[in-house]
Amino acid sequence: MTISSILENRLAEAMRSLDLPSDCSPVLKSSTNPKFGDYQANGVIAAAKQLGKNPRQLAKAILNKTDFEGIACKTDVAGPGFINIELDPEFLAGLLGRDETKVFKQTAKKTVVIDYSAPNLAKEMHVGHLRSTIIGDCIARVLEYRGDMVIRQNHMGDWGTQFGMLVAELECHLGAGQNAELALADLETFYQRAKKHFDDDPEFADQARAYVVRLQSGDPHSRALWKQFIDVSVAHNLEIYKQLNVSLTRRDVKPESAYNDQLETLVQELVRMDVAKDDQGAKVIFIDTLANRKGEPSAMIIRKSDGGFLYATTDLAALQYRSKVLKADRILYFIDARQSLHMKQVFAAGRLAELVPPNVRLEHHPFGTMMGKDGKPFKTRTGETVKLAHLIDEAKERAEKLVKSKNSCLSEKNIKTIARKVAIGAIKYADLSKTRTHDYIFDWDAMISFDGNTAPYLQYAYTRITSIFKRANLDLESHSSVIIITEKPEKNLALKLLQFEEIIEQVSFDCYPHVLCNYLYELASAFMSFYEECPILRKDISTEKKESRLELAKLTANKLACGLDLLGIEVMPKM
Repeated sequence: MTISSILENRLAEAMRSLDLPSDCSPVLKSSTNPKFGDYQANGVIAAAKQLGKNPRQLAKAILNKTDFEGIACKTDVAGPGFINIELDPEFLAGLLGRDETKVFKQTAKKTVVIDYSAPNLAKEMHVGHLRSTIIGDCIARVLEYRGDMVIRQNHMGDWGTQFGMLVAELECHLGAGQNAELALADLETFYQRAKKHFDDDPEFADQARAYVVRLQSGDPHSRALWKQFIDVSVAHNLEIYKQLNVSLTRRDVKPESAYNDQLETLVQELVRMDVAKDDQGAKVIFIDTLANRKGEPSAMIIRKSDGGFLYATTDLAALQYRSKVLKADRILYFIDARQSLHMKQVFAAGRLAELVPPNVRLEHHPFGTMMGKDGKPFKTRTGETVKLAHLIDEAKERAEKLVKSKNSCLSEKNIKTIARKVAIGAIKYADLSKTRTHDYIFDWDAMISFDGNTAPYLQYAYTRITSIFKRANLDLESHSSVIIITEKPEKNLALKLLQFEEIIEQVSFDCYPHVLCNYLYELASAFMSFYEECPILRKDISTEKKESRLELAKLTANKLACGLDLLGIEVMPKM
């Protein structure tokens, strides 16, 4: 149980004893100013307004009825009716002394399906895929940490008219004696070559169109060529995931083509239900709840007049699968903000067609764009899209130079290992630490720095703690001691440590990774203040204080490592 839930329960009991309505809540929050204590209850003012009572008097009545024995050392009513709570250091020490292996788990576990990454297999992954991939992966880790059963769904684009062109191009290469792996070594170049071939050669264009028909009809030869393309392409993506320390695997891939056989049946069923209507030969779902200012319903085409299906059709089939086969309680989509209208249509149509029960939560968590210093979408100097593989390589090169400048005594092997972790951490944290819905500026100098709110700073904070235990000839993981809090920096650090689960709970609900990033930075900063003001290994420090402070340091290292792991960032004992 978190601190806030303990305090909230005590206040809620007092409110019930005063016969306040059940919908009146204490609304507990961490204090932003130390002079107002550690926590503040703000809900009394709204409750007083609802009941027509004086808020200060009601707050005092609630406080008088609340049992804070052994929890708070000071409480008071401030302003129009805020209840300030200063926690007892012994209470905090007791909570920290609990078995850390008993990780907080929510009681109501859910099955959560998360749609993220979803690159187009016709091209190599580029920076445009980064945000969906690492934000979605962070939330998947957080939800698993809380005890949910998470099902990852990588909705890769592996179907459509462009694949007829690509398969035709691949057959040309195979016919010339080249194997598929070599032909597809550079997917971007291969795609550009196929596109030029298609535009310049009418005969090849006809062949490509013929392949589309053959693919859709299930022709074995065409499907075999298509599968070769897909296998090589997926392997490229899996290598990127591995380098980024992203948890997506081959078994998480559920591509567009997986729903092909369901589309016709789905459309027929929607027509039968009168959800989809005929409009100039096309099948369209008209959504009244998304009507424009003129009252005209939003139109969502699910089959074109020529019989072709669209992304919307596949998305509805995927929604049905995730709801009815995977039995999801909650379905999360991490897709670019530019797709917001499309996702609203899919959700509304899914509800209208009863593909999803009312109790299943459908959530689109959009994100902004990665921008260059010029304020435009991040590109290469020549204006091309930046490939993720190239971005990772440059990050490693920059990190290696930085690590060498900080510790030239390390072996070449250690430098490369550390540089890889620093590089990947820097790329991911620079993104995750920004509010998801905002655009952000990509800045190499800011992200690969040991100063400020960066991954290298947090990784170094962890390393610094391990070095304390190394100097004391102690094992960090096995250390265990009673915590005694007597100094203000000790209390500040203890309080911050105990807020970890509150932060995880918030992130699991709102899906904003920057909240966790901010917490970890505040935790590292609280430790640095503690370390400067509360000596640990100095000879004049009593054994009791030394052991207590070492325990606080260990707990900090564990929380930093756990929090960074939830972000998909590795730590190291030496930097």
